Amino acid sequence: MASAKTEEILKRIGQLLAEDTEYPLDKTLLHAEVGRGYVSPSIFKDLGNHLRYRDPDLDRLGDALLDLWYAQEGDERWGGLAYFVKDGRFELTFIYPDEIDEDESSIKRRDRVVKKYFGEKPIVYPDFDGEDVWVY
Repeated sequence: MASAKTEEILKRIGQLLAEDTEYPLDKTLLHAEVGRGYVSPSIFKDLGNHLRYRDPDLDRLGDALLDLWYAQEGDERWGGLAYFVKDGRFELTFIYPDEIDEDESSIKRRDRVVKKYFGEKPIVYPDFDGEDVWVY
């Protein structure tokens, strides 16, 4: 899956993540589940003693993730990915359908990936009224 089109899309994803200048790009994790006609991205920033969840731009980032999914070659399509930015580079891990437990919720799958990269750090999620909600 190393076509020029794929590389262009991965670069675009990195640029979209870099647009969030409120927090550093380093140690940013994008986790997404993607399939025909749907995308579910989550972005986490490591701020040292905790993580901050960032709302993704579903239009732009969602389109880029769907473009990446449709750009796959071959019969086996991935169903999720982890795109981790560290030290100016990114690490990409694809998650294939045979690695996804359909009996497990997508939130639990996401939490497992977040723990793989960051351990047991608490996560701060934004609330609807602008207040922070801490999840341990």
